[in-house]
Amino acid sequence: MILPRHRVTSLHVLDFGTFDVGPGRRRIGIPGFLITTDRGSRLLVDTGFDAAYATDYAATDARDGLSGFGRLVDFAQRQTVTGQLAALDLTPAEIDLVILTHGHIDHVGGLPLFAHCPILLTDAERAEPRPIYWGNARPVDWPDTGYHRITEDTPVCDGLIALPTPGHTPGHLSLLVTLPSGQTVILAADAINRASEPGEGYPDALDPATAARSGDRLMALQTRHKAMLIYGHDPAQWPGLRKAPASYA
Repeated sequence: MILPRHRVTSLHVLDFGTFDVGPGRRRIGIPGFLITTDRGSRLLVDTGFDAAYATDYAATDARDGLSGFGRLVDFAQRQTVTGQLAALDLTPAEIDLVILTHGHIDHVGGLPLFAHCPILLTDAERAEPRPIYWGNARPVDWPDTGYHRITEDTPVCDGLIALPTPGHTPGHLSLLVTLPSGQTVILAADAINRASEPGEGYPDALDPATAARSGDRLMALQTRHKAMLIYGHDPAQWPGLRKAPASYA
């Protein structure tokens, strides 16, 4: 267990902006999460886009080539990782552990702010020389900090289990959260990025066959635990999720 004698007390959904996946396709929310424990630890799940998109979109887009895929249509300072933590009266320095689901552009943009704390991710994801990011662009370095590199289901604390769910990327990670109310929440991230993805054959995954097995596993856990499953980027689900500073507990 990464944090022994800790128990989950709350889950906040962070709003890291809105992305338009090309004309006529879909407009998606970019989620992150903050999990708190009864011993005062704060666990940040993913870090959103690089804050530079809020101040100099054109130059940042030119660096990344993101416009080849789509465009951020709602991304201001308040939707950076610093802005979302500020909505909870927190700063990046007050985060005790970062949990990284995978290394894509909308998950690692704020990672350089967290060199002060350990980072939990799968061994396969950390094996990349730099986070996968987007296309051929790899502008983010792995922070010079400690890493919990997992290869199997790993209890983080009481009420939180990290689940390797490869397919979308080789080292993708999802989370199984049990709240004090007894409600179970599955943070699927991009293991299932929208409700329609399983029926579509996981077209956004690097390895669709492996992604299908991971998706099947998460849906079986959803049935077993009568869980709420939060998809990575589901356009229909996103508006109805309770966003920070509200929480699930």
